[in-house]
Amino acid sequence: MADGYPTPQAPADAVLEVKKSRFIAYAAPAATRAAALACLERARRDHPQASHHCWAYVLGDPDAASSAAMSDDGEPSGTAGKPILSVIQHKRIGDVMVVVSRYFGGIKLGAGGLVRAYAGASEAALSALTLVARMARLDAELALDFAQEDAVRHWAQAHGASIGAADYGSAGVSLMLNLAERDLAALDQFCRARAIRFDPKGRRESKP
Repeated sequence: MADGYPTPQAPADAVLEVKKSRFIAYAAPAATRAAALACLERARRDHPQASHHCWAYVLGDPDAASSAAMSDDGEPSGTAGKPILSVIQHKRIGDVMVVVSRYFGGIKLGAGGLVRAYAGASEAALSALTLVARMARLDAELALDFAQEDAVRHWAQAHGASIGAADYGSAGVSLMLNLAERDLAALDQFCRARAIRFDPKGRRESKP
């Protein structure tokens, strides 16, 4: 997506049966770790009798994710969380949580069978998602002279950035700017050319 990275618009799920075991995959939007863990709690409530609730998430741009995590939840190491995460990364979806709840059917699948089952269920749920473009944004604090404020406001308007709090002191102006992460280099160049001090404050929850 040229204007951002793909992220889920709404949750989706899928069911896969392998040798009497049922794998119920739930994929949902999650821009923060707290939102991802809330998806996990929902899966646990919806499937209290499941033997495992394995999961993985990717927060932020999948090409430069701010955070990723996974869990096998008692399955043999590397057979559940890792294949779920691998599918997410392969499909290049960001701000997403996938939980796969397994009802054990009494037949052991072996390590290879588990990897294929968890990956297959994840693939089905992720393929069912409706995706939208999401742009990563960040905050920056600028310190400038009074005479430079109009130029900064013009730059912000031209780049789709928003100006928040403004603090007018005896030495100049302090402005909070929220901008697309992709425009950070342009802001850096703009500020250097005018000796404006700026301090990136880190990523804010990305906005659609």
